[in-house]
Amino acid sequence: MSHMLTHNDAGSVVPSFLARSSVKSIVTTWAISVAALSLVAAGVIEGPRLLASPPAEVIAVSPPVVSVAVPVQRSLATRVQFLGQFSAVQNVELRPQVGGALTQIGFKDGDIVQKGDLLFQIDPTPYEIKLSEATAQLETAHSRLDLAKQEFFRADSLKKTGYGSIEIADQRAAEQRAAQAAVNNAEASIRDAQFDLDHTRITAPFTGRIGTHQVSIGNLISGSRAGTTPTTLLATLVSTDSIYLNFDMSEADYMTFLRNRHEGAAVSDKVQVSLADEKTFTHEGTLDFIDNTLDRSSGTIHARATIRNSDGLLTPGGFARVRLEVAPPSPTFLLPDVAVLPDQSEHIVMTVGPQNVVAAKHVQVGDLRNGLRVIHSGLDASDRVIVDNIPVVHVGATVAPHATSVQFASDQN
Repeated sequence: MSHMLTHNDAGSVVPSFLARSSVKSIVTTWAISVAALSLVAAGVIEGPRLLASPPAEVIAVSPPVVSVAVPVQRSLATRVQFLGQFSAVQNVELRPQVGGALTQIGFKDGDIVQKGDLLFQIDPTPYEIKLSEATAQLETAHSRLDLAKQEFFRADSLKKTGYGSIEIADQRAAEQRAAQAAVNNAEASIRDAQFDLDHTRITAPFTGRIGTHQVSIGNLISGSRAGTTPTTLLATLVSTDSIYLNFDMSEADYMTFLRNRHEGAAVSDKVQVSLADEKTFTHEGTLDFIDNTLDRSSGTIHARATIRNSDGLLTPGGFARVRLEVAPPSPTFLLPDVAVLPDQSEHIVMTVGPQNVVAAKHVQVGDLRNGLRVIHSGLDASDRVIVDNIPVVHVGATVAPHATSVQFASDQN
């Protein structure tokens, strides 16, 4: 089957089977397209804007609500806090002054012993023998002295009557003096022997807590009265009724304390102490010593307080916080501790100014008082300080302040 080519109205050559129907539909479609493009160009029909953005919606955001309060003002003394360590007022190593075999231990490790209690007993037998020898020597010396006195009396009498020589009388006088010296020497030997015998009993020099015994019964221990030869350590004993608390004050705190003392300010020498497991200051003591030189390597000066240990909770070597007044009472601002923010080596508080705009103020802080943080400087009495919801604000932001008050609660520090 073959197709014939025909000429359409435009002069184009088309297959004969399109000549009758397709040419008419193509012409019709072309005419419609040209008409649509004309309308678009004329602005009658608006085409789709594929790249155009929809109009932005304006969303109104309300400023954050924060609580603000003016600082509380109280008349408070300036206090500083240090870390201290306990040490015993009396601390002794028990060492013997005489040697020998240990025969008795009169305590249990860790006991509280009273002054004069027997702690150790060294075998006294050798020292009893030595005392007996010295006693016998004294008796011999007394006998010789008696004889020397009689002979001197006779020689002196004969010299006076002319029947005796002066030389014999002088000889008898010298013999009497030698006999007296022998008596004195024998008496000293007795005291020496008695001293050694007495020190075979080692007693507590003061009331305190004793440590563990370092020797056992039967051990041969060495002693020295002068401490010139090695001696045996028996045990250690520390006092317990009072205890020292040692701490170091910075030079600035020391100068503040010293200057106020020098000017006659009413600065208390009392200190408060808080133990390692305590949140409050439950013990009180007295500052009784400040060293006479500053440690230039640390810029501090050593100080010491004496604390009564009536409850037995204070142990030498333990650590505690100590609080000391260095300046008399003066007007002081206080704020909740959460309102004070660290800023590197300084501290700031967030305040609300005119038009409710947030501003930061640098402050100098002190210790906690009655649950509040002491502010030494940087604030005015009229400042509105943000005390909550602080993380949602920043400097220059606008906030909706809600007034509140700072409560001066019971002492919690």
